[in-house]
Amino acid sequence: MKKMRVQLLPFGVLKDVLSPAPLELPAEATVGDLLVTLAERLRGQAGASQLLPRIAVSVNAEYAKVDQVLREGDQVGLLPPVSGGCDEATGAVVTYLTREIIPAEQLVAAAKQGSDGAVVVFDGIVRDNTRGRKTLHLDYEAYEEMAAKQMAALAKEAVARFGIRGVTLVHRLGRLGIGETSVLIVVASAHRGAAFEANRWLIDTLKKTVPIWKKETFVDGAVWADGEPFPPELAASAPVATEPAS
Repeated sequence: MKKMRVQLLPFGVLKDVLSPAPLELPAEATVGDLLVTLAERLRGQAGASQLLPRIAVSVNAEYAKVDQVLREGDQVGLLPPVSGGCDEATGAVVTYLTREIIPAEQLVAAAKQGSDGAVVVFDGIVRDNTRGRKTLHLDYEAYEEMAAKQMAALAKEAVARFGIRGVTLVHRLGRLGIGETSVLIVVASAHRGAAFEANRWLIDTLKKTVPIWKKETFVDGAVWADGEPFPPELAASAPVATEPAS
């Protein structure tokens, strides 16, 4: 049987059970076939097998469905639900990932123009606890090429969907301390209603679709944060690995 090899790129909690490595599959295998292979490989690892049905899959940095046929050398991203270079799009849309401190005041000031009646800001910051556990720091990682594309696409869609003038969307990667900004969203618009709606839509959609994950380190341990489920149109609907009947 003719074979091919694809490159696995696990992210977030999946990195704890799968290593980035080539995977050999039959020629013309689909994303669904790959997921079946992974389910067999992870059989008996309860946490991993329970996570597989919730993941999304990308092929060459684009979301993929289970019936997509894979080709030799494809890069296959395995994306658990996301936690909620630098791309500057045309017009009044600015989006980028950074490992530096986000200069919130400067970005808000730069987003304002004389035609704006409102600028709505979402400044997501690292708090000192989660569900009663004292937080020491957070670590954010991303499938950077794909995340940058998704952020730019979200910002452009917000402009078209809500009729706003501009969007600035910046997300921090790496280690963040308490009180530091992890994500900044600035929406500029002639009208406040559209600005509020667009800003809320952007942060809610970002947390469901942009491949960024966070690991929370507490005084008593560390854990990858649970993500929100992918929208149905993006979920890969991976099979669950089940134990054989005794």
